[in-house]
This record gives sequence, C-alpha cells and structure tokens, in this order.
Amino acid sequence: MFLLGTSEPDWLRRTNVPLFISRRRLQRLRTLYEARGPWVLDSGGFTELHQFGEWRLTADEYGKRVKRYADEIGGMLWAAPQDWMCEPSALAMSGRTVAEHQQLTVNNFVQLRDILGPLVVPVLQGWHRDDYLRCVDLYDRAGINLNQEPTIGLGSVCRRNADSDISAIIAALQPLSLHAFGVKGDAYVANVDRLKSADSMAWSFTARYSPPLPGHPHRRCHHCLEYALRWRTRLLERAAVPRLFAMP
Repeated sequence: MFLLGTSEPDWLRRTNVPLFISRRRLQRLRTLYEARGPWVLDSGGFTELHQFGEWRLTADEYGKRVKRYADEIGGMLWAAPQDWMCEPSALAMSGRTVAEHQQLTVNNFVQLRDILGPLVVPVLQGWHRDDYLRCVDLYDRAGINLNQEPTIGLGSVCRRNADSDISAIIAALQPLSLHAFGVKGDAYVANVDRLKSADSMAWSFTARYSPPLPGHPHRRCHHCLEYALRWRTRLLERAAVPRLFAMP
C-alpha cells in the first residue's frame, strides 16, 4: 500500500485513496472530518523534536488524541508512536545519542501499546544499518516480537539523499513487514517488493517548483489534490514495472 502524504486534513472527505496525515495538522481542527478511505496517523515527531528537542505530549495525552481521531474520523489503519528520529539534526536539538533516542522510542511504544493495543505500531529508529539491527534487539528485550507485528515503521529515512543506504537498511531488516516513512519515489520503486507500505509528500516539493496544472487558478499546485493524485498514479505505475518483468 502506498499512502499519499498531505498537510490538508479535508482530503479525508474528498478522496478514498490511502492518506498519511500528521497529528499536528488534525489538532488544529475544531470539528473532525469523516474519512472516505483508509488513512494512517503520523505522530508529528520530526517537527516536535526539531522545534523543542523533546516530546511535550505525554503518552497518555497522545493516546487520548489517537483514540478520538480513530473514533470520530474512522478508517484509521494504525498510528505511529511518539518515536525519536535519529537524524543528526534531531540529535543536535535533543542533545542525546542515537542509542538514547532508540531506547526512548521503544519505551514509548510499550506505553502506547498498553493504551492503544494494536492500533499503534512499533517503529525502528537508527542512522546506520547496524543501528537498526540494535533497535530490533531492544524490542526483543522489551518482550516485543517484531516477527509477529503486521506493520513496523522504518524511521529516519525520509531525508536521506543516498537511496543505496535506504536499500541496504531495508535489506538488512528482511523479512519484517516494514512501512517506510516519507520515502522518496526512486527509493520506493527500488524497494517496493520488500516493503509492506510507504508514504510520501514528495509530490508537494515537486509541485512547489513546477508550474500549475493547466486550468488551475493557483500559482503552484503544492496543496492541490488533483496534482497529488496524478503524481501518485505515475509513481504506482513506475513501481509496477519491475514486478511485471519479474513474473514468469
């Protein structure tokens, strides 16, 4: 499954394609929309850590918000935990190490699993390939068997420039059922057969530096549903090609 990342919560009522939406966007709404299709809740951790260097919401507070969104919006497939990204910029803001961010991620997941049950999924964090393998071990020590988890988030990959690094990490974590957070188009196409799912908002960046679609009144299409859907269709067509050639 490929989830279309968006900063526009009203798309929940405008399309039935799978969406990926941040908690930070939903919390601005007084009245929530009813979803037409499936969607996933992003915790907004990247912005949280880069703005404040820590999580300001407790696990109980976050859990209550997730429950409300699941009940009132409907269609939620799962929610990300309050994970701690391991990009160098996130470490610089928190003043902590990769190992500390990984342990905090696992600790939070254990708390949220008690609150939300299977609605929340575990997330693997790290920076180098072996970091992610050590994160797997942390879950095992916490009593979480990742081989039995239907979805496992793969964090700290969306802002990498080297697709080969992403591919090496994904390969090392097989056969876990991975969801790649914010993976770019080329990396998604290269790894589509080794991922359970992925999300991306790369369409918005492309649209920001491109002319609008013919007939569109806005100067840019970086908040445009039609542009996003066309981009998603092209990406899925690209991703289908390797699998077609691989068929006997």
